[in-house]
Amino acid sequence: MLKFKVGDNIKVTSGKDKGREGVVEKILVSKGLAIIPGINIYKRHVKGQQGQKGGIYDIPRPLPFSKFALICPKCKKLARVGFRIVDGTKERVCKKCERVIDKKKAK
Repeated sequence: MLKFKVGDNIKVTSGKDKGREGVVEKILVSKGLAIIPGINIYKRHVKGQQGQKGGIYDIPRPLPFSKFALICPKCKKLARVGFRIVDGTKERVCKKCERVIDKKKAK
């Protein structure tokens, strides 16, 4: 179980987009990266091809997990995520308010 999931509300803690908030759209597990729409946007210059128009496009690039923090849905503050197992169920827990964020059955 990862500390972040698709659909989590996050806030960027460092970099050029520091302080901006967004929602996780996609997670690249093996690299420890997440794509958040509207954050970490870069310009890509594309040469025109036969069936495609050229131009300058805005492309969101992945952001490392270490550059953003979860916004707890219960206390609405930036929080680190912890885990605990209760009755065979693994839970993500907010370390500030100690409330359960969500649950997953342990194997």
